[in-house]
Amino acid sequence: MKTPKFWSSRGILSTLLVPVSIFYDMVNTFKHAKVRPVRFPVPIICIGNLTAGGAGKTPTALYIGKRLKAKGVNAFFLSRGYGGKLEGPVLVNPKKHQAIHVGDEPLLLAEILPTIVAKNRVSGANYALSKGAQAIIMDDGFQNRSIIKNLSLLVVDGLRGFGNGRLIPAGPLRERPQEGYKRAHAVIVMNKTTSVPKLPTDRPAFYARTFPKDSANFKGKKLFAFCGLAYPQKFFEMLGTTGARVVKEVAFADHYQYTPLDMRKLLLQSYVESAVLVTTAKDFVRIPERFRDSVAVFDMEVEFEEPAIFDSVLDYICGLNENA
Repeated sequence: MKTPKFWSSRGILSTLLVPVSIFYDMVNTFKHAKVRPVRFPVPIICIGNLTAGGAGKTPTALYIGKRLKAKGVNAFFLSRGYGGKLEGPVLVNPKKHQAIHVGDEPLLLAEILPTIVAKNRVSGANYALSKGAQAIIMDDGFQNRSIIKNLSLLVVDGLRGFGNGRLIPAGPLRERPQEGYKRAHAVIVMNKTTSVPKLPTDRPAFYARTFPKDSANFKGKKLFAFCGLAYPQKFFEMLGTTGARVVKEVAFADHYQYTPLDMRKLLLQSYVESAVLVTTAKDFVRIPERFRDSVAVFDMEVEFEEPAIFDSVLDYICGLNENA
């Protein structure tokens, strides 16, 4: 589905849905109360957020995965594989699996570290252990209480914050911030602005930004951009910072699975516009393989304001000393 426009304000439609949000909150509270979390013998690092999509969880997970890999830690990613049909646990094979099998994020994660997809996170973590995991990085899973986390990181979108501040479906919140902050060990504010929501005073905050990985490849070019993201405008605006000229923007639903017909239409439109067809790395893996050579990929990376301090936290959690 596309992100509802009313999630950014408290209009009539949002207000009408508040009773449904209250019921949603009650169901989640009841469900969480029955969970008995499991502790694992290796560090569990969880990257999550309080809203439905678009905060920067996956780029942050990739950053952490690269850092641990560089330090020699045999880390595994663990994902539920949103949008994929496989229950798991299964080790993602990018040469064999497609987004329709395991979801789009796991295919990106698997380019960095071994990645397990499992609807049941405990089973997935056990499977990672059986494969020799020395640390497990959960991409999403903050609201999943089945596993005890050694480091829970909440990513907050510094541009959009918490929208209208209401729970799904009246707003974008998965849970109330005051409740989520209690379980977080730290907060990561992505792309901070003056409108950043109030942060907890008893939790450390790290500041980071997303930036184009290969912006020089797009400078001066005429682009036809498309994506299926929670907040597509973020992608379109970022393209503009490269010095490119975006002549057309097409937004699909979040995690949209592109069909051959979709791609033929997009390619024809880009040809008419004499523009380069471009999308995100997450969208790219949802494109039928035979069309990928005709699409440019706009990739993003994460940069921390104080990377040494953040790295020291990772070292501490993973039991690494300065010489490791």
